[in-house]
Amino acid sequence: MDQNQRTNRAYQFHPARAAIIDLFNLYLGRNPRQKLDDAVREPPNKTQKRVTALNRELPPRNEQFLFDFERLQSQFPDQEQLRAMTESVLISLVVQCCSHAPRAEFILFAIRSLCNIGYVNWDSFLPNLLSSISTAEASYGQGNQAVGAVSSSNLSQSGIGPSSSTVTNPTNFQPSNPTSPLPSIHGMGSPGQSATEPASCATLSPVKSSDVSCTGQHISRANPSLTDNSISCLRQLSCTIILAGIESNLKPVTYADIFSHMLNWLVNWDQRQQGLDECDGSKAWKPDRALNEWLHSCLDVIWLLVEEDKCRVPFYELLRSGFQFVENIPDDEALFTLILETHRRRDMVAMHMQMLDQHLHCPTFGTHRFITQAYQNISGEQVANVRYVPITYPSVLGEPLHGEDLANSIQRGSLDWERAMRCLRHALHTTPSPDWWRRVVLLAPCYRQPGQQVSTPGSVFSSEMICEATIDRIMELLKLTNSDTHCWQDWLIFSDVFFFLMKNGCIDFTDFVDKLASRITKGENQILRSNHVTWLLAQIIRIEIVTNALSTDPRKEIVTNASSTDPRKVETTRKMLSFHREDRNSDPSTGGPQSILLDFISSSQTLRIWSFNTSIREFLSHEQLQKGKQIDEWWKQVTKGERMLDFMNMDDRSIGMFWVLSHTMAQPACDALVSWLVAPGVQELLPGSNVQGGERVMMMRETNPLPISLLSGLSINLCLKLAYQIEDSLFGGQVIPSLAMVETYSRLLLIAPHSIFRPHFTALTQRNPSIFNKPGVSLLLLEILNYRLLPLYRYHGKSKTLMYDVIKIISMLKSKRGDHRVFRLAENLCMNLILSLRDFFLVKKELKGPTEFTETLNRITMINLAITIKTRGIAEVEHMLFLAPLLEQITATSQHMWSEKTLRYFPPVIREALMGRVDKRAQAIQAWQQAETTVINQCTQLLSPSADPSYVMTYISHSFPQHRQYLCAGAWMLMHGHLENINSANLARVLREFSPEEVTSNIYILVDVLLHHIHVELQRGHLLQDLLLKASANLSFFIWTHEILPLDILLLALIDRDDDPHALRIVISLLDRQELQQRVKLFLNRGSPEHWLNSGIFKRVELQKALGNHLSWKDRYPPFFDDIAARLLPVIPLIVYRLIENDATDIAEKVLVVYSSFLAYHPLRFTFVRDILAYFYGHLPSKLILRILNVLDLSKIPLSESFPQHIASSNPATCPPPDYFATLLLGLVNNVIPPLHSKSKCMGDISNNSVRGPHNKTPASSQSVPSNASESQKAFYQNQDPGTYTQLVLETAVIEILSLPVPASQIVSSLVQIIVHVQSTLIQSNGLQGTPSGAGQGSVLPTSPSGGSTDSLNTSRSTPSTSGINAVNFVSKSGYTCQQLSCLMIQACGLLLAQLPPDFHIQLYLEASRVIKECWWLTDGKRSLRELDSAVGYALMDPTWAAQDTTSTAIGNVVSLLHSFFSNLPQEWLEGTHAIIKHLRPLTSVAMLRIAFRIMGPLLPRIAFTRPLFMKTLALLLNSISDVYGKSSQPSSPTEASEIADLIDFLHHIVLYEGQGGPVQSSSKPKSEILTLCSKLMESLRPDVQHLLSHLKTDPNSSIYAATHPKLVQNPS
Repeated sequence: MDQNQRTNRAYQFHPARAAIIDLFNLYLGRNPRQKLDDAVREPPNKTQKRVTALNRELPPRNEQFLFDFERLQSQFPDQEQLRAMTESVLISLVVQCCSHAPRAEFILFAIRSLCNIGYVNWDSFLPNLLSSISTAEASYGQGNQAVGAVSSSNLSQSGIGPSSSTVTNPTNFQPSNPTSPLPSIHGMGSPGQSATEPASCATLSPVKSSDVSCTGQHISRANPSLTDNSISCLRQLSCTIILAGIESNLKPVTYADIFSHMLNWLVNWDQRQQGLDECDGSKAWKPDRALNEWLHSCLDVIWLLVEEDKCRVPFYELLRSGFQFVENIPDDEALFTLILETHRRRDMVAMHMQMLDQHLHCPTFGTHRFITQAYQNISGEQVANVRYVPITYPSVLGEPLHGEDLANSIQRGSLDWERAMRCLRHALHTTPSPDWWRRVVLLAPCYRQPGQQVSTPGSVFSSEMICEATIDRIMELLKLTNSDTHCWQDWLIFSDVFFFLMKNGCIDFTDFVDKLASRITKGENQILRSNHVTWLLAQIIRIEIVTNALSTDPRKEIVTNASSTDPRKVETTRKMLSFHREDRNSDPSTGGPQSILLDFISSSQTLRIWSFNTSIREFLSHEQLQKGKQIDEWWKQVTKGERMLDFMNMDDRSIGMFWVLSHTMAQPACDALVSWLVAPGVQELLPGSNVQGGERVMMMRETNPLPISLLSGLSINLCLKLAYQIEDSLFGGQVIPSLAMVETYSRLLLIAPHSIFRPHFTALTQRNPSIFNKPGVSLLLLEILNYRLLPLYRYHGKSKTLMYDVIKIISMLKSKRGDHRVFRLAENLCMNLILSLRDFFLVKKELKGPTEFTETLNRITMINLAITIKTRGIAEVEHMLFLAPLLEQITATSQHMWSEKTLRYFPPVIREALMGRVDKRAQAIQAWQQAETTVINQCTQLLSPSADPSYVMTYISHSFPQHRQYLCAGAWMLMHGHLENINSANLARVLREFSPEEVTSNIYILVDVLLHHIHVELQRGHLLQDLLLKASANLSFFIWTHEILPLDILLLALIDRDDDPHALRIVISLLDRQELQQRVKLFLNRGSPEHWLNSGIFKRVELQKALGNHLSWKDRYPPFFDDIAARLLPVIPLIVYRLIENDATDIAEKVLVVYSSFLAYHPLRFTFVRDILAYFYGHLPSKLILRILNVLDLSKIPLSESFPQHIASSNPATCPPPDYFATLLLGLVNNVIPPLHSKSKCMGDISNNSVRGPHNKTPASSQSVPSNASESQKAFYQNQDPGTYTQLVLETAVIEILSLPVPASQIVSSLVQIIVHVQSTLIQSNGLQGTPSGAGQGSVLPTSPSGGSTDSLNTSRSTPSTSGINAVNFVSKSGYTCQQLSCLMIQACGLLLAQLPPDFHIQLYLEASRVIKECWWLTDGKRSLRELDSAVGYALMDPTWAAQDTTSTAIGNVVSLLHSFFSNLPQEWLEGTHAIIKHLRPLTSVAMLRIAFRIMGPLLPRIAFTRPLFMKTLALLLNSISDVYGKSSQPSSPTEASEIADLIDFLHHIVLYEGQGGPVQSSSKPKSEILTLCSKLMESLRPDVQHLLSHLKTDPNSSIYAATHPKLVQNPS
């Protein structure tokens, strides 16, 4: 900066400067002294005209100027310095003489003349000129208005910025912000904050605020009108000079500088007048002629810059500038033309960014994964902590906008509002987990503290939306109730969610009551006929925010001797009381317990209001108060004396009255329930045979657990009280609880999963930090979690958190001697947790350091990762980033090698990571052989029948750890098939004294040595059958005879050695042994898999019998649910996996036959079936598939009626008819896709699509939308896996597809054909075809390529339509119109295909490309370009538009299907999407090219964060262009490059989108790697197309982006 100032000062006083000025003054006819006199002289009077003849010499002729300048030039040796001073003088003269036409003409002449001799450098002169103009305008007092939305300072930071930075004023247009709610210019978003909003002078201009204040001071010394005219003249002259300069080849940086200034002037053309109006609004002002002239000149400059012949600046820069959103457009046709063209091309880019039927896309809760589209660059476990975004509101250019501010800004009744309401209504139907709710909702404004007014980025649903959706659900349930539909279960489920939302402050209670009362008042046919609403409000009346909204403070009334009544509280209470309904004509006793409850609930609520609101008592019904006394009288009657309620033998009236009591007097009811559980008293727990007598341990006697039918109707407030009270007894009491108490506690958590659930480790530790130091607490909690609450934790999304809590226990105990029982139980729980996860997790919260997992858990984790990736893909970009370090963490501490047979089924990403590992199995055997002699000697002393018992402690204390791990292997070698050779008591004692980690190590080495020994014996001539029988007998000695080793770990160790052909045979022999079969049978006799329905008294199994000697040892704490057999629940499925991998499908089938009843107890058996079918798709025989399906309780699975026929078909090659697949899709539409609302605009509006104008016809009104759940909605405990009925329906459809005995190609072909013909089939079959709207529908091209769906009909392979679909029946079942149903079936098909393995995706791409390529109007070479362009326009319309006027096309439906499919794909599977374009290539026409871009366009915002995939996609699109516009391509008809101007704009947009890593902003720059890629790929394009894409190259001499890119400027090579 100082150097520049010194240089300027040197120029200022250089002698050449005076000579140059004198020369110019001579030719301008200016005398400096005369100029000064003219400046101070003013005309005496405007009315007086004085003509004076100045005695002034005429200036020389212009032709003489160059001769005189060259003579002056010869006087100074430093020509570069002279050139710089000449430019400086010229610039100052431009500013001074702009208003003097003759002088301005000479200056223009001089500039041109000097440029012709190369003495003025345009690339330095023009930027300096523009910089000086900005300075001059600021000196006029225009600085506060002179620079606006497209300021050169902002653009200098972007790829197109000017080299000069004098224009430093900030922009009025805000940069893009994905969380902003404003309908503003977000770079490439929507228009920004209004220019009329007040802003401080300090933020607008570098000039002093006093210079622009309007408090009596002048804005400028000059006459304002004169000043405005001067500025107009200055800009006009500048534009003329620029137009002359543009004729030369300027540098891209110069073009960018010119462009930014021109755009800046246009956007802020009226800023000067706005500033004047603020001071004096009374003055009217009209644009003058000078203003119009410079506006037009400015437009001329911009058109020259963006003209396609030269492409000095890409037209795309106009799109992202925000220029088209100028607030005050002058009445100028030329400017309006440019704005209109910018809008048109911007809309075309927006069209490519959005999916077809974008407005219909709404997330479903049928999948466990909610794609976030919140593309933060985060890694590790933080991914799980970001707030899910279940719905995004894409701006016009595809970027996701979400957040609290946006949610609050969405207007009621808008399309985005309807999408949000669809999502919320769907959520209230399907009850996703509370964790989901917490991530997407926010605290109602009325409940926020003053310091909590911070925007929540991930929240997308305002409290107003939640309130409306909740009321909609209440009204829907009331209609069902009035129609005599049995929906009490629906009310119970909804009340749980309602309680959760209200307790967490997501709904403003007062506002909710007001709106509910209004809706009910306006309801049809007296919709409120029962007390269900009163009952619902009674559930929440004890919540603090509700109590505060209703209650008064009696102390205040006493002190002030006045009523402190809040009128709004009184009004809210009166409205609540207005919901009371009494049906005096019905007998409550005939309607079950809920009828009794509803009959008395009004009096219960009345009593509650009486207790905390004295001001409202006068409005209370005396009759209800008297009725409330009946509850108290009933309670006194049933508890008279020593009597206690028999909760197992209550009639409906007693149950109903007790439910009423729970709402009225919760504590007495809670005490009664607890009394029932503790009534049998306590007994002493007798010590086992292995335990020395110590202090007495007391245990509750058993009783019946409270039935879930009773618990479900209790008030949520009572359930909370009861759960806390039982929790105190379970974990804080001095007596071991009964099974009935534990079972009742589990049932409470299951019946109200939203209201009662809390993470146990956190909650218990907060209440008592030392609680886990108590004996038995950890065991009890781990048992409850492992055998009762595992699905609940998965439903809440807390499995990872629980896993980390359990890992802490494992880490603490794995090296601790003797604590085997807690350790093995925690390890088994962790296995189940890991196998239940279907998204990524870190084995350690930090990606550094080795894992804390045990060897067993490491192996389980690898298996689970393989299953997850192969069956569901890698969901997020972040997961793909930390997969490599995650695998390194697992393998760092694991010695295991995976067999080739296992690896061939692993997904490639894991297979490649494991293939390079060194096989250390041979080293392990060598290590054993080296230590064998020492180990055998030690084992002989320790394990011989006559061994000294005292040697046990000697061995434990003094043996080396590396020798201790061979103990079991040494014992095996000593057996020689003679079990009596081993001192089992010493062996058992030593193993119990070992740490759990040492026992695990012993098991794995035992397996290695065992298998090695078998091979050695085979070489010695022994028979394999004898060796296997001996191995099985010896292992049974360890497992069953003396119960020394845990069976589950031993089986896992054996199946992990499937590289050895004998390992799995030993496993099968162990599974077939009678000892195990007997243990499993005993386990099955303990109760039904649906434990919540068991009403009898549980029989506790003795500790030693349940867990064996090794785990029970000295422990006295009795088991509750734990059992050796139960520990095998996660192991049996893994054995089946390993058998299938080793092609032993017959044996796998046999295992499933034997253990199918046992697997019914698996907490996640539905997930097991779905995943094993997907994991081995294409490799399972039909018999095994049927056996796998029989693991499920098929009577409770919503399978298609015809499904059993298709899988049992004698002709497996026959594909099911279309009606079967259409029925599957209809099931998804009705139960999985969020239903359209009757007031939805989905069928009449289209989001951000300007290509097709609005229809004149009224869209078909929606019929009554199915309620989804009256007969199907189940409580969580009835559907714990997969969690919700919606998930069950979707996953069942997946299971059906995966089970069909036909190849994926036939299935996909059938589905695609249904979609291709869906509109024509539904509409024609229902007689609704009618006359197509619009002119020319009967003709062929160009008006409509469909001709009433003839396109669809002519693309099928053999049949003209999808015969076999009973469309009339479908439409009537759905509750939608034909048009709506057809579009939703497309959405459902895309969703279904996205859940299937990649085998189906490959077939989808093949089939979709076939349908597109066979479209008759694309293959007809006689069609003109205009006709094809029109056809493409129709073909790529949203199916919702086409459905309305029956102009649907095969291409439109297929592209919409692909978009729906893409939107549901996980991130990893997006890599396969390129196949669709590869199958379409080579592209032969612009029409095909447009289709290719339309298919891939909406993908780019998602893949912009995965650079390798983005670069592949960009390369694919550029290569697609080369098919049509390549140097060697020969299209059917020649086309101009201008035909694809919109595709060129789109390519610019996605390059900058990727460079920004999100929505394009004013500072966005493309990545140098992307420009390098584009440069290489452009070489194959025609020169005219290369020219349009020239700015995406790395050449700074042709690209404005490269010229301003820091890396490329520094390294131009």
